[in-house]
Amino acid sequence: MRDGLWAGLARLGWTEERWNALQSWQRRAAKAAIVLVLGVVVLAPIYGFDLAAYLAFLVVAVIYVPDWSRVRYGNYFLPLAVLVLCFTYPYYLPHMPKLPIFTAFPTMTTAFTMTIFVMMALGLNIVVGYAGLLDLGYVAFYAIGAYTAAWLASPQADRYHWSFNLGGVGVPPGLGGIHVSIWLVLIAAACLAGIAGVIIGLPTLRLRGDYLAIVTLGFGEIVGVVATNGDCLFQGFTGHCVNITNGPQGINPIDPPGFGHWLHAHLGLPDNFLSASNSLDLFFWAGIVLVLFVVFCSRRLRDSKLGRAWVAIREDETAAAAMGVPLMRTKTWAYAIGAFMGGIAGAFLKSEQGGAFNTDFAFQFSIFVLCMVILGGMGSIWGVILGGAFLAYLNIEGIANIGGWYNNTFGKNTDLTKYSYGIYGVILVLVMLFRPAGLIPSARRAAEFELGVEDQPLMDARAT
Repeated sequence: MRDGLWAGLARLGWTEERWNALQSWQRRAAKAAIVLVLGVVVLAPIYGFDLAAYLAFLVVAVIYVPDWSRVRYGNYFLPLAVLVLCFTYPYYLPHMPKLPIFTAFPTMTTAFTMTIFVMMALGLNIVVGYAGLLDLGYVAFYAIGAYTAAWLASPQADRYHWSFNLGGVGVPPGLGGIHVSIWLVLIAAACLAGIAGVIIGLPTLRLRGDYLAIVTLGFGEIVGVVATNGDCLFQGFTGHCVNITNGPQGINPIDPPGFGHWLHAHLGLPDNFLSASNSLDLFFWAGIVLVLFVVFCSRRLRDSKLGRAWVAIREDETAAAAMGVPLMRTKTWAYAIGAFMGGIAGAFLKSEQGGAFNTDFAFQFSIFVLCMVILGGMGSIWGVILGGAFLAYLNIEGIANIGGWYNNTFGKNTDLTKYSYGIYGVILVLVMLFRPAGLIPSARRAAEFELGVEDQPLMDARAT
């Protein structure tokens, strides 16, 4: 199809060679112009000429088209611009125009959940994208983070007559259980998930390829079973049931995030996220901060000695071992750090939802997060952020909006949400056909697909 497209454009005088000869900013400007023309000619007559749509297009064009790398400190412009747009999203969301087909931009609740999925996708990207280890049980670390928050910030421990309060927010007087500040809970959840990653990884990481995928798949299935039946464990050892997950009833309520009365009075930080007038905005901003933390760690790890060892294992495990890379230790670090980030995401999401339930930890969750990494581009931070945000939006709100648009336009009554996984499959197939390296591939993977990785014989290299 790609060759046919270029053959048709060649008849109009635009060959692929001529296109590639243009500078990068010129190609981006041409793409932006095509989008603008399509918007004016096709979309505007249908949805109306909304000034907000043109302003939004102008902002995106100013960020996307110029070659900012030629300007001093220009390499920081794009991430800073995206960051500003994200932090100010609650303020301009009410003024945004309607979208074609998708009908609307993500609501604040959806936007917050998107940040959580982006965190989990970035954590899995360390395991799959950096180290090349196919992990189909990532839901385990998400569940560990969630139940850690459920135990350390809820009345669950009161059934064992444990009562403790260390900075808990929104705790009614006389309520038993353990109530620790959510910011300490995030640290505990991340550490416990990281330890679980080491424990799970040590006996399994000696395996490779499909065998490793099958074992991690088993762990993903086990987590769902434990979450469902975790209200009565270790009865044969202790003589009575030990309630870890409270079974199908789940653990709730989980204490909300917040900074407490003292910090609110002295520094103006929000006391309780749930009771604040801009509650959804606070959750979203906190999610953005956590994503920034995960991005910072991912970038530093990618460029570190450990990150280079991960890449070496991903490219050729045998060659990496021959060059002195300690395989088990390096793989275990990838598992532990990926689990660390998954634990943070699980704990914070459940603090917003107010409870941890067994239905949240199905095996399909791991596959869904893996799809985010593949869609965006394995090993690419920007790509994984885009893939995670896009699929999370589709899952929560986008497919339902598309279904509403389809039914209103064609007079149908179809529930597209029933075909969600089929839609995700079609998206992945299309990406593999037209963008096999992902929507925003890393420089290394893009070079592999464009230039190839075939070794050149030494004698041929000397001859040239």
